[in-house]
Amino acid sequence: MCAACGVRPLSMCASLDDAGQAELEALLVPVALMSGDILFDEGATATQSFNLTEGCLKLYKLLPDGRRFITDFLYPGDFLGLADQQAYACTAEAVGAARLCKFERKALDNLVQRHSCLERHLLDRARAELSDGREQLLMLGQKTARERVASFIMGQSAKAKQRNLSATTVETPMRRADIADHLGLTTETVSRTLTNLTNDGLIGVEAGRRIIIRDAVTLAALAAGHEAA
Repeated sequence: MCAACGVRPLSMCASLDDAGQAELEALLVPVALMSGDILFDEGATATQSFNLTEGCLKLYKLLPDGRRFITDFLYPGDFLGLADQQAYACTAEAVGAARLCKFERKALDNLVQRHSCLERHLLDRARAELSDGREQLLMLGQKTARERVASFIMGQSAKAKQRNLSATTVETPMRRADIADHLGLTTETVSRTLTNLTNDGLIGVEAGRRIIIRDAVTLAALAAGHEAA
């Protein structure tokens, strides 16, 4: 199963030798989700960890007044559930069909302790998540709607490039409402801003959910907080 996995080079599996890979494969249980299926709920006891191999997941928290804040979108190669302590910090929901490898936390923890390369890999992932969290706070606290949407597009582009996909033709499987809940905007503002960026020649939108980056330099400058000269 693991030998035929297309995202193995992108996931934690890549850090293991053949023997370690065999140990990891012995622990995994395959999971298939349909669009809208919940992998785990916020606050549920965190007894399992997961590696996403196909599709997209959204992680979100519900505020006391019923509003939803999407903290992140995950793609093949992403790992989730290991950083949570006693309970899952967010709800994980499938965006379209998705497949994952499921691991019991205790068994995976034991494997990590025996393979330092795996521990280093997961530590690097944790550091990257902390960095992404700081960027999210900056975006929500300081950036305009136009800058937030530009940041989202450039972030999705970077994730696509990591998966050896086109960095200029970006698939966004989530709904506009999901993007809005991630950026702290309304759905109408997201749609209007995408239209403005299209009219300015920075992007193009095809089939509703495919974004073509036409001017990466200006878009990156906008995401950073200033337009290119």
